[in-house]
Amino acid sequence: MAEMAGRYDAGKFGKKTKPNLSMLQIINMSMGFLGIQMAFGLQNGNASRILANFGADVHELSWFWLVAPITGLIVQPIIGHMGDNTWSPLGRRKPYFLIGAVLCAIGLVMLPNAASATQMMAANVLLLAVIFLAMMDASINVAMEPFRALVGDMLPKHQGTIGFSVQTILIGIGAVIGSELPNFLSNFQKINTYIDFYLRKKMSFGLPQWILDISFSNEAPKGFVADNVIYAFYIGAAVLILSILYTIFTTKEYSPQEFAKFEGGKKEEEQPSKFTDIFKDFSNIPSQMKRLGIVQFFSWFALFTMWVFTTSALATHHFGLSPDDTHSAEFNKAGDLTGSLFGSYNFYAIFFAFALTPIAKFIGKKQTHALALACGGLGLISMYFIKDVNNLWISMVGLGFAWASILAMPYAMLIDSIPQKKMGVYMGIFNFFIVIPQIINGIFGGPIVSGIFGKQAIDYVVVGGVCMLLGAVLTLFFIKSEAETPKEIEEEIQQVHF
Repeated sequence: MAEMAGRYDAGKFGKKTKPNLSMLQIINMSMGFLGIQMAFGLQNGNASRILANFGADVHELSWFWLVAPITGLIVQPIIGHMGDNTWSPLGRRKPYFLIGAVLCAIGLVMLPNAASATQMMAANVLLLAVIFLAMMDASINVAMEPFRALVGDMLPKHQGTIGFSVQTILIGIGAVIGSELPNFLSNFQKINTYIDFYLRKKMSFGLPQWILDISFSNEAPKGFVADNVIYAFYIGAAVLILSILYTIFTTKEYSPQEFAKFEGGKKEEEQPSKFTDIFKDFSNIPSQMKRLGIVQFFSWFALFTMWVFTTSALATHHFGLSPDDTHSAEFNKAGDLTGSLFGSYNFYAIFFAFALTPIAKFIGKKQTHALALACGGLGLISMYFIKDVNNLWISMVGLGFAWASILAMPYAMLIDSIPQKKMGVYMGIFNFFIVIPQIINGIFGGPIVSGIFGKQAIDYVVVGGVCMLLGAVLTLFFIKSEAETPKEIEEEIQQVHF
């Protein structure tokens, strides 16, 4: 790949407007979000459960999860910098999310099979699992940011609303399917039995016997992962690859010359971008980014707590299991429930994502984000008091609001402080404020759960809720507000998704 030294001359045509995209074109270029978020949902909902199946104690879980934020810390700024400054025959963004998708798919296949791979390679199963988890997380980072940038590259500004809508729906669908898939597969035979009964009663025919015989157990021998999780990861890998390839073959990126015409031609020669510029950019981060970074610290500290410890919290607090039980059928039911709950908050986040703009127009961006974080914090805390697992969806409503806002509002409050030509690298640097709290939580979270809370992870989930409430308070009193029109607010919220 060659770096672009400057803008290309648009010649006599002057500045051009990006052509309108049809609904099919917008869906085509956004389809990869479905596969990426499906992989993300599978990882978040099942990584702790898989590691526990392989023998990890509750106090060790956060240590193993450290690979996720550490890889993000390294990969995000590099990919942001390279994506802003490179071109290849395949395109500007496509090589990154194609490579990321392939590596992530390999990780999806291998992670739940780490015990089997260990027997062949004479390696430590937890070490191998962590390697595959790191591969998955790094690959998702490689694929996700260039994919967002692709949509921004291709979409005219006035089509932001429809683009945002398509992207939000596909991201939500992928996350919900990925989170819910293991639970769906464990009930696959039961669901087919109900369908067969209905068909025979209403239509006088039923499902073939071979379909009725298909089942995916949620139990496994000690040291191995249940079939419903393994096959869910297989399906996730297949959907990821197919969705990315679909976007690659149906979407043509603009050439450097076409980008130059959209920017009005060559106005001034720019110096070639150097990798060391990342460090210069880091030293010049805007003050608003520093303030938002503190809010991000408490927000992502809480999210990491939820992702790592929910399965253990449900198993001990709601199912009444011993903290040392990581293999029983009841523990795996807790794991299935974790995925379902994570699918629920992602489902609610779809609707809250559409509600963010009207709420922000009415009360302001920082007030909207503070409200969302407060709802998320109360949602996490409420998990301690809601003992009936059938009512835990109530907790997920607040978390859905928080998740939708965390993915959009901090960036909407930041975007005017960042030079457009440095957008990729600054978004990568902003990711530091996401991964650093996860690293700190990963180091100390497990020992706190074990040493202070007697391995009762639900108590630490409550701590996560308190952190999110602190993030809400800091947003109200620490983040600067700007006088903006409702139209400007709407455009900023849409822009951060592209």
